[in-house]
Amino acid sequence: MLPVKRIVCPSDFSGPSSEGFNAAAEMAGQFGAEVLLVHVVSVIPDLPDDPTRSFEVPEYERALHTDARRQLDKLADTLAKKGLKARTIIGHGDAGSEIVRIAKEEAADLIVIATHGSTGLAHILFGSVAERVVRLAHCPVLSVRAADH
Repeated sequence: MLPVKRIVCPSDFSGPSSEGFNAAAEMAGQFGAEVLLVHVVSVIPDLPDDPTRSFEVPEYERALHTDARRQLDKLADTLAKKGLKARTIIGHGDAGSEIVRIAKEEAADLIVIATHGSTGLAHILFGSVAERVVRLAHCPVLSVRAADH
């Protein structure tokens, strides 16, 4: 694991994920590591044809991708202002699996991921991306628990 040269930092652009971002930035500064900022766009299933529907899946996916690119670039600029190296990657599909795939493909030394701390019914229904990443990752994972809001 040491020295850490490449840190994957996934973000869903929420408050808790900003805490993971801050931890990754601090570690990158300590180790002189590159940060790979990752956002995963969920796959939108094809909808049945309906002549009354005006919702276009490809347009919506493009909008999600464009917004993700804009927000990732903003995070990368924040790191650049601190003198840190950063790249951005947008994945598609299941967030947990895609984060693990990207980390392996990029030969990451560490994944720093925030956990929203969901419990009970929310955790049962939606699961935990952080939990899936911890279970599947080939490298160490630092899970950053979001402060209670």
